[in-house]
Amino acid sequence: MSTAAVERSLWQDLVALTKPRIISLLLVTTVAPMYVAGEPTLATVLLVSLGGYLMAGGANAVNMYLDRDIDDVMARTKLRPIPSGRMQARSVIAFGVGLATAATWLLATFVNVLTAALALGGFYFYVFIYTRWLKRSSPQNIVIGGAAGAFPPLVGWAAVTGRVDLTAFYLFLIVFYWTPPHFWALALNKQVDYGNAGVPMAPLVWGEHETKEQMWWYSVLLVALTVLPVAFGAFGLLYLASALVLGGILLWGVWRVRRAAAFAQPAWWVYGYSLLYLALLFVAMVVDRYVPIG
Repeated sequence: MSTAAVERSLWQDLVALTKPRIISLLLVTTVAPMYVAGEPTLATVLLVSLGGYLMAGGANAVNMYLDRDIDDVMARTKLRPIPSGRMQARSVIAFGVGLATAATWLLATFVNVLTAALALGGFYFYVFIYTRWLKRSSPQNIVIGGAAGAFPPLVGWAAVTGRVDLTAFYLFLIVFYWTPPHFWALALNKQVDYGNAGVPMAPLVWGEHETKEQMWWYSVLLVALTVLPVAFGAFGLLYLASALVLGGILLWGVWRVRRAAAFAQPAWWVYGYSLLYLALLFVAMVVDRYVPIG
């Protein structure tokens, strides 16, 4: 293999370590709250986006380092840089910590210290609470550990306002309650992988029926929670209509999973739609603020 090809492969692996497809949704839930909270400058949005990408990418790289033993036995992860043998574990951990350090400095220096602290808090929560502790010890791993993915709205809000208030907390809760039905839809279809790795995901511990029941009730709570900010004036009618329509479609999908004996296809549909649901919900928040009705 030529030097250019080796370098290209290395860059591809470094990007893969950050999990860019996952980060794209995290950035939506970071940037949208910035425009809900105020009128950020383009420079601030770009700095927060870069810092958020570096922090989340660092967390994902450290996650791959910590999970390198189980990644090797799971079909969907065995081609990652470490289990495939393309990168050394110590290089991956150094890369991840380096990204998180750079992100902390960038956000603290050019945005504000609270934003950097919240982003770093999300990093530590994901690495130590979810990956290191809960993932291999409890079926509640996604419920509690999923809070790590709910930090981005707080980061975006703090970047514009310098504080965290009630609306920001509601945005945190929306992502928090969205996480279990989203990931359990995947877990239902990846039980063999998780079983081989010894990860106690809900379907393996609670059974498929109870997992589907939990998906349903978390989704009901999620949709109810999305309309609560309207009650105290955080959002208006355009957002309310969007939340009800998007939430209604999500509930329909989860209901199909709940009632289906052969749940594979409906579960994959919920997994995919839930990604679109969260992105569109946060976009609707921004549109509601900038497009007056009546």
